[in-house]
Amino acid sequence: MTNPDWIIGDDRYERLRLIAWWDQEKLARAKVLVVGAGALGNEVLKNLALLGIGHIYVIDFDRIETSNLTRAVLFRHRDCGRSKAETAAAALVDLNPDCRVTGWEADVINDVGLGLVREVDVIIGCLDNREARLWVNRLSWKAGVPWIDGGIQEINGVVKVFQPPNSACYECGMTENDYRLINLRYSCPLLKRDDILAGRVPTAPTISSIIAGVQTQEALKLLHGLKVDAGSILVFNGATNQSYTTAIQRKEDCLSHESWGDPIASGLSAETHRVSDLLNWAGETYGGDSWVLHLDRDLVVAMACPECGQRQEQLRPMSSLSVSQGHCSNCGQMMVSERVHRIDKHDRWGTLRLRQAGIPLYDIVRLTDAERELLVLLDGDRRGVMVEGIPLRGAI
Repeated sequence: MTNPDWIIGDDRYERLRLIAWWDQEKLARAKVLVVGAGALGNEVLKNLALLGIGHIYVIDFDRIETSNLTRAVLFRHRDCGRSKAETAAAALVDLNPDCRVTGWEADVINDVGLGLVREVDVIIGCLDNREARLWVNRLSWKAGVPWIDGGIQEINGVVKVFQPPNSACYECGMTENDYRLINLRYSCPLLKRDDILAGRVPTAPTISSIIAGVQTQEALKLLHGLKVDAGSILVFNGATNQSYTTAIQRKEDCLSHESWGDPIASGLSAETHRVSDLLNWAGETYGGDSWVLHLDRDLVVAMACPECGQRQEQLRPMSSLSVSQGHCSNCGQMMVSERVHRIDKHDRWGTLRLRQAGIPLYDIVRLTDAERELLVLLDGDRRGVMVEGIPLRGAI
């Protein structure tokens, strides 16, 4: 039996190639990081797979619930309880085998290294909280990688495009109320409030499709070198089907505008090497005996109860601890955190593996001595993260 007449050719991208400026080979080489695999992330990921993006990395720390099924095209009822990121990755490969997709059940704040961010061409944020957006924004500026933020609520949505180092950034547009809402996520001892984290934003699947379509289209423009309106906000009102664009005022003293140059490859791994190994490497390579490791994430080494004196070792990044974990198991009082944000060779924490000190795999770390600063790439993790896709979850 012959094929029907309408089956002609075997190029799945034939219609896309008809667009005058389209470069399918460039898309096949592209690397895109998607942070968040919920309603919005599902639509973005689906679009990227249909376009034949060569390398897609997706990160989400959450698991699939029944309520996700009304807004997530990549999930099925049988997937409930599974990782959103890993399930979405498997669905994308089935949708388009041309794509290489890696899904990590991980937290972008604590588990994603700058080495990974630095290698992608664009980041697409599909997040539901300001804290994570602010962190992605700072990763974007340090690595010099553009990112596209999307947000949805009910049938309304916004898209923001940021292109370091010259455009306005996400933090440039933050208001006092934004900072207040971020602070609400934390209690007096700086632990995350469980009730705030359990919040849900009501959304319809229709607005997810609309906003994700705009985000993906902006990513396409960036990947093809076309002009984008960086440092601006597109607001879509689903009730009236009207949209408008407004510019964000760039703040020259914005704390997010810290751009890191090219790091120094070290061959070290956050998974296997210790803080002392890193400091000794710096001394042997560049001389000096007073190198200090600066931690981007405050490390909670212990929680101590001021009431009964009980002390519990933690060795976890501050942002990963919640209020429920901060109560004393002995008397129920709120404990106080003991934190470190820098480690030198004389500290007892020098024996920790870098991952135990809260440093993600394939990260870039900052070392200083009295007069010098080094940006050091932990490229011993590269193959595992970029090629083999080893899990990024949690400190080990």
